[in-house]
Amino acid sequence: MSLDTPDLESLWQMVCGQFSGPRHSVHGPDHWRRVERNGLLLATRTGADIVVVSLFALFHDSRRVNECNDPGHGRRGADYAASLRGKTFDLTDERFDLLYEACAGHTDIDHHDDPTIGTCWDADRLDLGRVGLVPDPDFMSTAFGKEIALQGSVESFLSAQT
Repeated sequence: MSLDTPDLESLWQMVCGQFSGPRHSVHGPDHWRRVERNGLLLATRTGADIVVVSLFALFHDSRRVNECNDPGHGRRGADYAASLRGKTFDLTDERFDLLYEACAGHTDIDHHDDPTIGTCWDADRLDLGRVGLVPDPDFMSTAFGKEIALQGSVESFLSAQT
């Protein structure tokens, strides 16, 4: 295990295996993978830390207890990441602080100036189509997130990447 390159696939397998909800729930592992995809796309322009973005995607909803109103689920996800830090993955303190703050605040705070945290939050919000909502540019933290939200979908930006 390295501070710079955690074994993300093994960690994904472990966390997905411990998720208490159905795999195809609107807040489950399928959503997490789309958040990761969105975040990695956003990071091409935001300069976000892609390891933190991937870990955010994995942990941000990993401790939800229901599909509806679930106060505190972001902090529970952050605490879960903290419980695994040093055992199944590690990050420097600075990078872990970004991950923790991104998970803990992703539903309670509208915007963030840090490019990594803003990218994490935008990546999650850009997947609102899964519940029939169009992402609102006013709730995006990054210029690229706003650009994508104005288009109404991330799909055209993904196809431009290939």
